[in-house]
Amino acid sequence: MPHLSLPLKVGFTFGALGILLTVVGIVRGNVPLHPASIGVALLIGGGFWFLVSWAVATAAVDVEGDLGTEAPESAESPHGH
Repeated sequence: MPHLSLPLKVGFTFGALGILLTVVGIVRGNVPLHPASIGVALLIGGGFWFLVSWAVATAAVDVEGDLGTEAPESAESPHGH
């Protein structure tokens, strides 16, 4: 099995939760019982949660990586303040 990056794991987890919440909404009658409507609801529900959580996790990993490679600042400011 291929190794998934942390942002993908986060995205898939939240995407699955989005699909679960969409299924709950379908069962409660909030979505018309037409296959196209159900498919679009699942795609939007899972896809939105996947995309947003993946983007946030990717940004967090990038920032952490940038902070880890940043050189420590000297005691003196380059502007002489």
